[in-house]
Amino acid sequence: MKLKTAMKENLLQFIWKLKLFSSKKMRITKGKSIEIISVGTENLNSGPDFLNAKIRINNQLWAGNVEIHINSSDWYVHNHEIDERYDAVILHVVWEHDIEIFRKANLEIPTLELKNYISKNVLYKHSQLFSKAKKWIYCENDVTAVDSFIVNHWLDRLYFDRLEQKAIQIKQLLAKTNNNWEATLFVLLAKSFGLKINADAFINFANSFDFSLVRKVSSNKEQLEALFFGQAGLLSNNHESEHFRKLRQEYDYLKLKFKLTPISTGQVQFFRLRPNNFPTIRLSQLASLYNLHQSLFSKIIELNTIEEFYELFSVSTSIFWETHYTFNKTSKRSIKKITKPFVDLLLINTIIPLKFMYLKSMGKDDFSSVIKIIEQIKPEKNTIISKFKELKINSSNALQTQSLLQLKNEYCNKQRCLQCSIGKELLKN
Repeated sequence: MKLKTAMKENLLQFIWKLKLFSSKKMRITKGKSIEIISVGTENLNSGPDFLNAKIRINNQLWAGNVEIHINSSDWYVHNHEIDERYDAVILHVVWEHDIEIFRKANLEIPTLELKNYISKNVLYKHSQLFSKAKKWIYCENDVTAVDSFIVNHWLDRLYFDRLEQKAIQIKQLLAKTNNNWEATLFVLLAKSFGLKINADAFINFANSFDFSLVRKVSSNKEQLEALFFGQAGLLSNNHESEHFRKLRQEYDYLKLKFKLTPISTGQVQFFRLRPNNFPTIRLSQLASLYNLHQSLFSKIIELNTIEEFYELFSVSTSIFWETHYTFNKTSKRSIKKITKPFVDLLLINTIIPLKFMYLKSMGKDDFSSVIKIIEQIKPEKNTIISKFKELKINSSNALQTQSLLQLKNEYCNKQRCLQCSIGKELLKN
C-alpha cells in the first residue's frame, strides 16, 4: 500500500488532534526546530481546523491557529490567502509539502510536513479498519477489543444525540402549531399509531384539521371516531355496515359544519399489516384515547414511571371493532386493547422525545426522569440489533438499542469512524 494514496484530510486532522505522531526532533520544512506545546482546539465551524494552538519554533513561542491539508498547495486551491479568517494561522500542517505558502501580507507561513513523523502502524491500522472487504460495519472484527466502559459511555452519548435529532423535528412541528404542545403531541401520536406503513398518511390526517376540533368533539366518542375515520379517507366508499352509516352521518355533519376536507382516498393502507395494526383499529384506539383524556399532554408531562404510562394508554377500540377489523367482515370477538409493547413504541418514538424537548424548552438540564423510563423498556428487536448481538454487543434495554441504531445509521453507514469513540480507540491503540 502506498501511504500517500491512503492519506485523507480527515485522517490527518485526527492524527494531529490526538498527537499520533513522534514529536521528538521535529523540524518544519525550512529546517527550524519545532515543539508542539498544544495542538489547539478542533474548530467545528468554518475557518482554520484548530484554534488557539501553541508551538515553539527555534525557541520562539507562537500562539494562534493551525490549518491542515494533504498538500501545501491546497492552501491556494481553497483561496485561504484572501480569507481574513486565516490571517492568524501560525502553522500549516501537511502530508506532502509541494509549495511555500504566504498570508495576505506576503509573510511566509511555517509548514510542517507530518508524514515523516507518523508511525506506519497508525496508517496500517487505518487501512485495516477501512478495508474494502465487504463488512457490515468496518470495525466488526475488532470492536470487541474496545473497553466496555468506553463503548457504554459512547452509547449513552449517542442516545442523547438521537433525542436531539428528534427534538429538531418536534421543534418544527411546534412552530407549525404556534407552540401548541397538545396539538404537536396529537400529530406525533398519529404518526406512531400509523406505524411505518401508514406513518405519512396518519401525519397528513392529523394535519388535515385544526386540533381544536378534537377538543370540541372529544366528549362524544362516536363523533370523534367519525372525525378520525372521515378525515383519514376511510368513509369515502359505501359499506352496508350500520356502524359505517352512523359514522358517515356524523362525519357529513362535521364536514359541513367545520368545512373539512379529508385526505385523498387510498393514502391509508391495509396491505402487509397484521389485523391488529389495521388503520381502522389504530384510529379507533386513538379516538378512545382522546375521548378519555382531553388534556393528554399535561398528563404525559406529569407521569414518570412506565407503569403509569401503561395505565394511561390502557384503552380499547369502540365496541363495533371488537368483532370487526374492517367495516364489512365480522370476526371472532376480541378486546382490541393497546398493548404494552405498543406503548413501549409510543414511549420510545414519541413520548420520551417530547418530554425531553419540553424539559429543554423550560431551561432544564436534568433529564434523569426520561432516562429512567427508557431504561425500563425492553430492548427492541430488529435486524440491526440482532447483527450487533452477533458481534457480541448486547443490549439490556431500549436506551441501548436506540443508541445502537444511532451508531449504525449516523456513524457506521456514513463511515464516520474518526468521529466515533470506538473507531478512535481502535486507531489510538
